[in-house]
Amino acid sequence: MYSYTTGGPFGIEDAVTTSGPGMMLLYLMLVPFFWCIPVSLVSAELTGVMPVAGGFYRWTRAAFGDFWGFLAGCWNWLASFLLGGVYAVLFTDYLGFWFPQITGGKHYLISLALIAAIAYLNVRGIQLVGKCAAALETVVWLPVLALVVIGCAKWHHNPYLPLAAPHRSLFQVFGVGLALVLWAYSGYEQLSTVAQEVESPQRTYPLALAMVVPLSVATYVLPTMASLGALSNWREWHTGYFSQAARLLGGRQLGFWMTVAAMVTNLALLNSTVLSTTRMPAAMAEDGYLPRKLNQLHPRFGTPSVAIITSAIIYALLAFQTLRGLITIYIWLRSATTVLTVLSAWGLRRKYPDLPRSFVVPGGRMGLGYVVMAPVVMSVVALLGSDAFALHWGPVALALGPLAYFPASFYRRHHGGHSATPARC
Repeated sequence: MYSYTTGGPFGIEDAVTTSGPGMMLLYLMLVPFFWCIPVSLVSAELTGVMPVAGGFYRWTRAAFGDFWGFLAGCWNWLASFLLGGVYAVLFTDYLGFWFPQITGGKHYLISLALIAAIAYLNVRGIQLVGKCAAALETVVWLPVLALVVIGCAKWHHNPYLPLAAPHRSLFQVFGVGLALVLWAYSGYEQLSTVAQEVESPQRTYPLALAMVVPLSVATYVLPTMASLGALSNWREWHTGYFSQAARLLGGRQLGFWMTVAAMVTNLALLNSTVLSTTRMPAAMAEDGYLPRKLNQLHPRFGTPSVAIITSAIIYALLAFQTLRGLITIYIWLRSATTVLTVLSAWGLRRKYPDLPRSFVVPGGRMGLGYVVMAPVVMSVVALLGSDAFALHWGPVALALGPLAYFPASFYRRHHGGHSATPARC
């Protein structure tokens, strides 16, 4: 879960320059109360109610019917296409620091090989994926922790100054920066898609979420604050800058290991992305919206191998993109999916009040109102603050969901599928 939602502090550096160091730190500390904390509480409750394959797709379908459930699944799968290949590209970009000859076709072939290796790992099963993720994150934490310690020891500046980047447009301060932070704190509902493959999910998920949320906040806030406090060179921040900060504060060796950690983070993110998103088309295929072949399980490992391989092929076809150009469109799809997820908590309480719940969002009606309304408000703010590119293409990406529903629904009527009830979902 940590690998999917966080992985490491890398990827948020551009927001320091576009929004300003003070705004970036405020985003990192305040956004969780409107985003990942309420989403994690909803995920903990609904996983206890319905620990099923497909997770939030089937929660939404049970709460609001076939159309909205399909949109949740479709938008999530589309969002995975935008980022799945990017992680492989970023890994190869970092590799190019040591091997500058990796360009053009060589760069693409290495990205393809990485996607193929991660797909094979996921076909082998969730236990192997989990062990690999734990080993990878250990490699990430060590240099990050060293950066925090050294940065605090050399702290001489106020990391919150300036609060906002001067001579930047309103969209740059509130749009790109907020979109990057929302991306950084996204995904707390995603691992619900593999609930059927997890031991004791009613107990495991709330416990994992309670550990991961504060760990994620610390992962982003501490190295960012320590680096800004020690160096005060916020204008120089860019993608991959944590490696440069580590070199300036701890020498070439720490800079080397921080670059390795950045590569490993992208490897871990790709690994967990394949794990979570490939269960979505498998669940939709089981419900009749996609060809049944996508739900075919590997005879030995019991994983949806066809869905994994299909998704990996699509990631490979798109493995030439960069993160920054896609993140604002991704936020439109992610926000829409997250809003449907939190609304499902209200919908299922209203529709099925007597279902047993091993975990309940605390605070009664006020608590439920908080976990539903906070992400909705944050989504509206983020989408209104989108840049011109996202305002144009974000709605187009969302429109693909309703357009795909009608042929998928026609296909389902002729091939059958499961009904939208908790018993079947």
